[in-house]
Amino acid sequence: MICYQCGCTLSEHDFCTNCGADVALYKRIIYISNRFYNDGLERASVRDLTGAITSLRQSLKFDKNNVEARNLLGLVYFETGEVVAALSEWVISKNLRPKKNIADDYINMIQTNQNRLDTINQTIKKYNQALTYCNQDSLDLAVIQLKKVLSLNPKFIRAHQLLALLYINSEEWERAKRELTKCLEIDTNNTATLRYLKEVDEMLLPEEGVKNSSKKKKEEVVKYQSGNETIIQPVNMKEGKGVTSLLNLGIGLAIGIAIAFFLILPARIQSARATLDEDLRKVSEQSDAKTATIDELQQQLEELQQQNETLQQDLTAYMGQDGTLQSVESLMKAAGAYLTNPEDVTVVADYLTEIEEARAQEEEAESSEAFDTLYNTLLALIGPQIAESYDEDGHAAFWAGNYADAIPNLEKAFQYDATNGQALFDLANSYYRMGEMAKAREIYQQVIELFPNTEKADKSKDTLAQIEGAQE
Repeated sequence: MICYQCGCTLSEHDFCTNCGADVALYKRIIYISNRFYNDGLERASVRDLTGAITSLRQSLKFDKNNVEARNLLGLVYFETGEVVAALSEWVISKNLRPKKNIADDYINMIQTNQNRLDTINQTIKKYNQALTYCNQDSLDLAVIQLKKVLSLNPKFIRAHQLLALLYINSEEWERAKRELTKCLEIDTNNTATLRYLKEVDEMLLPEEGVKNSSKKKKEEVVKYQSGNETIIQPVNMKEGKGVTSLLNLGIGLAIGIAIAFFLILPARIQSARATLDEDLRKVSEQSDAKTATIDELQQQLEELQQQNETLQQDLTAYMGQDGTLQSVESLMKAAGAYLTNPEDVTVVADYLTEIEEARAQEEEAESSEAFDTLYNTLLALIGPQIAESYDEDGHAAFWAGNYADAIPNLEKAFQYDATNGQALFDLANSYYRMGEMAKAREIYQQVIELFPNTEKADKSKDTLAQIEGAQE
């Protein structure tokens, strides 16, 4: 035990020998916390999990930093099927003691196993769905969901209890008792389970007859069997009364036949009806299960159809009318145009523009090595000619004051020839003279960065200063 104030190990004295703090009450609190922890450990060892949870919670009330109690509480929660509560306790324990803490192993045991995580998620979803069915009074569907839950997590006590309650509601006492017995195998002292089991036992145990307060006097009689009836005759009956004996025998036989007709036959009929009702209930459960399965499959089918439509739309956007990628088709046309007429670069330039636009739409798709090689080769062959053509058209429009036509041509000229600083500078001037100051500022800054220590860079700085001054 360490001092809460200075962290020094405490001795048998009621004060810290290092800092002098009074630790008498602190020692008592830690002692009580450990007592509750030991009690919880003993209860957990005999599967009294409810009592263990109560004791361990009390231990943490006295000392929230009791890592051993918190780890054991997580294990007890995990044993009862409460995985989320168990993980919460282990995460808190790990934060309290980051190193040399067995909670790390417990957390890794769950988080590193993707199948176990998926099973936990499915268990929680199906249990919540069963609660929803109960609220909607769809009890048969709730039973089906709970059976699925217990197939995934057989130790989930709350699922067993809820399923037992549904069986009790439908007066299926034997099934309810089986579920409650499974609960007791997991947690021997669960209060709710014991309360439900008491109600079920009262319905299953036969009524006991009331005992007589005094014994009847024994009489000397003669007993003999006649068919299914036992005939009792006093010893002192006179042998001369044979007619009376025959009459009594006939009455006994008549009573036996009446009992068989009015008691045994209705019981047989009732048993047959019960068997028929059980068969109908099983068929109904199977039908509900198949209906639920069909609904789930229908929903999955609709989702897959939506995904298929989305993918088809994306594929249509990527593909041409003949089913080929737009960028590949344009590249083939550009190469064909160049081979046919190498001098006419305008057509080839149009195809290269289409390739850029198509590749922008197909940015998620990776182009092949052959495509990139052909494209770069073609661009290297005619790029300078294309740049020169766009530069001439752009500057002609610029000097004519037609800045709207100058801008796209100058952009293409710089795109195909990144060394053409004059085209970039005049592009900025075009935006400036059209009043698009944000775009002009951006391109002037690009001129300064790409072509430093040049006359164009100095003029760009002066123009930027004028723009900033005008905005102020």
